[in-house]
Amino acid sequence: MNPFYEPVATRMVKLAINELTTYRWTFEEDVLAAAEHGFAGIGLWRPKVTEYGTDKAVELLAEHNLEVSSVSWAGGFTGSDGRSYHESLCDALDAVQAASQVGAKNVILLSGGRNNHTRNHARRMMLSAFEELSEAADAVGVSLAVEPMHPGCGADWTIVNDVRQTLEVIGSLSRSNVGLALDTYHLGFDPTILEWLPDIVRHIRIVQLGDGKHLPLGEQNRCLLGEGRVPLREIIATLLSAGYDGYFEAEVLGEEVEHLPYEHVLAHTHHYLTTLLASTCSREVK
Repeated sequence: MNPFYEPVATRMVKLAINELTTYRWTFEEDVLAAAEHGFAGIGLWRPKVTEYGTDKAVELLAEHNLEVSSVSWAGGFTGSDGRSYHESLCDALDAVQAASQVGAKNVILLSGGRNNHTRNHARRMMLSAFEELSEAADAVGVSLAVEPMHPGCGADWTIVNDVRQTLEVIGSLSRSNVGLALDTYHLGFDPTILEWLPDIVRHIRIVQLGDGKHLPLGEQNRCLLGEGRVPLREIIATLLSAGYDGYFEAEVLGEEVEHLPYEHVLAHTHHYLTTLLASTCSREVK
């Protein structure tokens, strides 16, 4: 039992932990620890699931009553990671199928970096891939979540850097099963976030919680939740007030925390979130 766990007698708010938080652990270790520390869901990192085996993963998740809040990630359609467009698309289709098998709520999409293409050509490649993926995902009941990344650390990963660009992408697609992955580490430093956040809640498929002590620059360097400059309390309260009812998935990684035992990171994360939620809303935390 997690020593920091505090039950709150209110309505359900769903908490998950992303496997990148415990990067060096195996899939089995991640699942056991997520369940032990009181999380209702887990954000899967595809290489770990592949190594463990998808069928076995489904059984283990069911055994420990864990939902899959997201699958990370599919993308790279611009070739910035060395793969061809066709290779990246086939891999993304595999990700959608795997997400369906494990009952995932969402697959996170990253376009790939600009990779010396013109901006218009990179965007055309991204939209073509997203359109085909949305059709495949729709057929198996999976949602897709486009993740914008702060330009300070996301240039190699995506050409989508903010909410405005993300909504333009979503609006360009023909299906409604594509939304936004809102990561507070990438978007939470925007001083106007609380102003526009209520207006985009209907587009949000997953909220990933990250904190940092300075703007993203180079490698992602997150800190323990609540110890940085991102206004997590206000962001979470605004989302809940605006009707967001999906998962809050914590993602804690980088030099700031890599020396800490994973057990400590998980315990701190769950304690911080349950305490924060208990003080900001009258809902049940799990």
